[in-house]
Amino acid sequence: MEIKLLLLLVLELLPLAFIKHACSRSTVRYLPGFQGPLPFELETGYIGVGEAEEDQLFYYFIKSERNPEEDPLLIWLSGGPGCSSLSGLLFENGPLSFNIESDNGDIPSLVSTTYSWTKVANIIYLDQPVGTGFSYSRNPLADIPSDIRSAKLVNEFVHNWLAKHPEYYSNPFYVTGNSYSGIVVPAIVQEISKENGLCCKPLVNLQGYVLGNPVTDFDNNDNWRIPFAHGMALISDENYQLLRRSCRGNCIIVDPLNTDCLKSVQEFENCVSGLDVTYILGLKYVNASDPYVSNPSEHRMSVQSNCWANDESVRRALHVEKGSIGEWLRCYREIPYKFDIRSSVPYHKNNSIQGYRSLIFSGDHDMYVPFLATQDWIRSLNYSIIDDWRPWMIHNQVAGYTRTYANNMTFATGGGHTMVYKPEECSVMFERWINGQPL
Repeated sequence: MEIKLLLLLVLELLPLAFIKHACSRSTVRYLPGFQGPLPFELETGYIGVGEAEEDQLFYYFIKSERNPEEDPLLIWLSGGPGCSSLSGLLFENGPLSFNIESDNGDIPSLVSTTYSWTKVANIIYLDQPVGTGFSYSRNPLADIPSDIRSAKLVNEFVHNWLAKHPEYYSNPFYVTGNSYSGIVVPAIVQEISKENGLCCKPLVNLQGYVLGNPVTDFDNNDNWRIPFAHGMALISDENYQLLRRSCRGNCIIVDPLNTDCLKSVQEFENCVSGLDVTYILGLKYVNASDPYVSNPSEHRMSVQSNCWANDESVRRALHVEKGSIGEWLRCYREIPYKFDIRSSVPYHKNNSIQGYRSLIFSGDHDMYVPFLATQDWIRSLNYSIIDDWRPWMIHNQVAGYTRTYANNMTFATGGGHTMVYKPEECSVMFERWINGQPL
């Protein structure tokens, strides 16, 4: 009888042991490459999502340096799909960055930044979908990630994470990201909002979302590169007029019999092929095909991150489960993925109807996702303007331009495709917006 009771007790505790493993988390006080203890609170861990929690999503959580009990809670998703959120943490809006001036042959060195969004917000940097960064699946036959599936699993992640961190339920919550995240973030916001409407579940204090240079409409984005290039004096008036006339608004899918359009598109490509499309003022890294690695300094940072994250001492410090992944890649471009949201505009519209705030910022020197394309889909929402086009300033200098709409959406320009190019300006912009101040 005692043996039977003991067996029943073990069987009862097994699921709890599994859940504890699936939602493992650890405090990190030291990181290889950084001198001394970290000047902020960092937690890393896995949260299980999906059927039987077979998908293990890895995250970095950094508490706000101001007032973590009351400051907003953000979840940050890098683009790709397949780019690790470590890109955001170390290159864009986190409290650490690589010291690109230091290269002693050992592990890359880390330094503190002055422009981190964690000065005013708690941030969860999430590696998603599975196969990104340190996230992995226990089931090799798991469903292929997709836009819609990602939205559902990130929503599940948020609820599971908050269940393990209930002290943050009352903090204002925002979904944030850049580049390809422009497709999935609005869908995630809608998923969380829908679940908030269900009975008997703890509510996420969802307030809105933030997107930088967001891919939004596949059928619309690339054609806006033509007027962008013309406005930036990258192509001639004659080439621009011929493109408009002969291609009739579609320069991406060209009729092979339309020789005038083919010729003018080739002329356009010849004029812009030597540019870094993510920041046209910068140098181009000649052999790069990845928009995250398009100039010499970006290439060096990507090499440093791959070197750092693949070091065994780093993996131990971050409490990465041994054997869970092979080589870590900053951006896994070959990740199996289904692109099943062609346009996120309907999600934006629905989220606006629900009253959620949004900040959409666009690099005015980014040709990868031209600001003209972003302005176009914003116009399609048909919301009135309550604060018209004007410059926004930092240190008495124009940092960009902004406009605010009646649907609680703020649009701003400045910089390149990611915050790498203008981290201080983006930090000031975000801090003003999250505090409810005009830019």
